[in-house]
Amino acid sequence: MWPKYARMNATAINELTKILSETREYLARPDANFDWSSWPDQETALAEIDGALARLRDGHLPTMLAVLFVATGPIQEVALSSGWGNEFLKLANRFDECAARARSESLPQP
Repeated sequence: MWPKYARMNATAINELTKILSETREYLARPDANFDWSSWPDQETALAEIDGALARLRDGHLPTMLAVLFVATGPIQEVALSSGWGNEFLKLANRFDECAARARSESLPQP
């Protein structure tokens, strides 16, 4: 089990930040549909993503990211109802691979 925030190396931070930033671009589209998502609206979703990006930039992997990228998670629900389901699958696969590497390379907490 990970602590709430695992400390990561710079490479993992950069990769995950890129993936999350790309995901944010999709969520920020004017035609993004949040009807089936656990997020009530776009503003809430973007605020959560922005918070996760801030934690990543501080060198921590927020454990909640894994929940966002799972099948039937909030990002996939928006993706499917907004027409970018295939793009989501590519982002989720990249996230899974990068997060697995990040977990194996995480630095111990002080």
